[in-house]
Amino acid sequence: MNSAQVYLIGAGPGDPGLLTLRGAACLEAADVVLYDGLSNAALLSHAPAAEHICVGKHGRSRIWTQDEIIEEMLRHVRAGRIVARLKGGDPAVFARTAEEAEALRDAGIRFEIIPGITAALAASSYAGIPVTHRKLASAVALVTGHEEPGKPKSALDWEALARFPGTLVIYMGVTTVKTWTQALLDAGKPADTPAAILRRCSLPDQQSLHCRLDEVVGHLTPASKFRPPVIVILGPVTQLAATFGWFDLRPLFGQRVLVCRPQQQAEELAEPLRSRGAEVLLQPAIEIAPPADWAPLDEAIGQLTSGETLVFASRNGVEYFFDRLTTLGKDARRLAGVRVAAVGSRTAEALGRRGVRADVVPERFDAEGLAEVLAGRAAGRRFWLIRASRGRDTLDTLLADAGGEVRRVVAYQNRDVAEADPQLAARLTAGEVDWIAVTSSAIADSLVRLFGDSLRNAKLASISPTTTATLARHGLEASVEAQPYTMQALVDAITEFQQSQSQNSDPS
Repeated sequence: MNSAQVYLIGAGPGDPGLLTLRGAACLEAADVVLYDGLSNAALLSHAPAAEHICVGKHGRSRIWTQDEIIEEMLRHVRAGRIVARLKGGDPAVFARTAEEAEALRDAGIRFEIIPGITAALAASSYAGIPVTHRKLASAVALVTGHEEPGKPKSALDWEALARFPGTLVIYMGVTTVKTWTQALLDAGKPADTPAAILRRCSLPDQQSLHCRLDEVVGHLTPASKFRPPVIVILGPVTQLAATFGWFDLRPLFGQRVLVCRPQQQAEELAEPLRSRGAEVLLQPAIEIAPPADWAPLDEAIGQLTSGETLVFASRNGVEYFFDRLTTLGKDARRLAGVRVAAVGSRTAEALGRRGVRADVVPERFDAEGLAEVLAGRAAGRRFWLIRASRGRDTLDTLLADAGGEVRRVVAYQNRDVAEADPQLAARLTAGEVDWIAVTSSAIADSLVRLFGDSLRNAKLASISPTTTATLARHGLEASVEAQPYTMQALVDAITEFQQSQSQNSDPS
């Protein structure tokens, strides 16, 4: 990092994955973040310890004046804090960054401007519209549809723009649509000029509409769904969307999927869902925490003997076991001569990252599958079962029935989340959630407590037959079930269901 006191950061068009690496690094360095309504609040995760201040969101909160924003920046800098000013799109494109930079310069405050992906280029790419094309447009003009109030006359030469030999991109043109469309038409721009109206580009609910220039005003009325943020692209390149469109063709586009895994594990499921076009809603149903008492795990680590079997029933167990091993000043050599079993492939991968290769991994990734593999050699053997504070006793019971000596060791706590986000609960009640991914029986039980009958308003995707049975016990039916019992298979099952639904509804 440099010695700047204020970072003016482009947040990009909406998708938090489009923030630049430099922007993320500057957010991490900030003590306070001032962000506007067009910057995705998810980006605040890059500054978890900073104070977050929203300077206004259209339709939801008061919009701060530019003078108020500048004064707030100066106040925090004078208090010795590093400030990140997070602005939608690119700071240099219709973002009033010049005013902020000038005020900072006049105050003798060091600053840095970090570019972002501007909405014009993002909207075109996400809609499959190249703003330049060798045959159709060799130039592009970015035009504001909302000039500074109080100007005696427009600074825009609409006659020149009407003759412009390329693509026109109109920013902030919803409330003034009658003015700028009529100005272009009066200046001789053909009424049948192809137009694309793009809303919330790069986000899961992106919308696009194609029409003629003289039809744009009819689609941007107060009663229309196309409310800000909106970009309008004018020119023949917009017709290429039929060929190059990709964003809304992804198999889960338009689907809202609720992921209920613990916070630190949610992305394993959330990311592949997003990559297929889904809008992912995060609401942990359970949380993972260290055990209330480390003594039983410490005792197990101290008593492990060659010839015994160490059984990991989850990846969480692997992480807590080996972290504790390190805390005790030991390493994987403590497992010399110990047979190691993992309930599934991902648990085995977690062991591999710790330098341990699992001796036993069942073909069926559940307690029953692991017990079947271990039971044949269970008689007279000791098994250390590393597990959560709660869960099924199936593996313990089956190994004991096979003659094994089972020592249950709680390596971490698995507990219910106390309450759900009220806004998310309201969306579920209103039927605005399409899928709920249920990835364990504990999560199934917690979801019933959190949401009750509202769960019937969405389709349920189950990770395994055991989880499906738990849902059934609550009177709930799973629409799909993963096979094998992995997160990727769960994503595949949801995708296949949606594709089959689309094929069945296709009149052709």
